[in-house]
Amino acid sequence: MNTTSTPITTRAGLLNYFSLFTSLSTLLCCALPSLLVLLGLGASVASTLSSLPWLVTLSRHKVLTFSVSGALIACSFLNTYYIVPRLKKEECSADNPNACAEASGLSRLLLWISMVIYSVGFFVAFLLGPILSRLDNA
Repeated sequence: MNTTSTPITTRAGLLNYFSLFTSLSTLLCCALPSLLVLLGLGASVASTLSSLPWLVTLSRHKVLTFSVSGALIACSFLNTYYIVPRLKKEECSADNPNACAEASGLSRLLLWISMVIYSVGFFVAFLLGPILSRLDNA
C-alpha cells in the first residue's frame, strides 16, 4: 500500500488545517465572549478570562487575528478549488482507488467548516454590536 503523499496534497491539507485552527481562534478570542456577554453570561466570561488570560491579548489584536485567518481561508479556497485541480495527478494507491476522492472530500469539508466558523465569528465580533446599537437607538 502506497502511503506517500504528494507535496500538493500535503500543502492543501496543511492549509485547510491552519484555516480551521485560525477560524477557531477567532471564535474563541472575539466572537464567543461577545455572544456570552450578550446572553447575560458576563460572569462566565470573566472567570474564563481570568483562567485563560492569553484570550485578552488575542482579543486586543482581533483585527490582525481576523485578517490572518481570512487570508489563510482565502488561500485554502484558492488552493483547493483553483490550483490543485489544475496540477492534480492521479497518484492514488491501486489498493484503494477512492482514497484521493475521500481525502479531497474531507479537505473540502474542513475548509467549509472553517469558513462557517469564521463567518459567525466575524459577524459577532464586528457586525452584531453596531446592528444592536442601531436597533437600540431606533
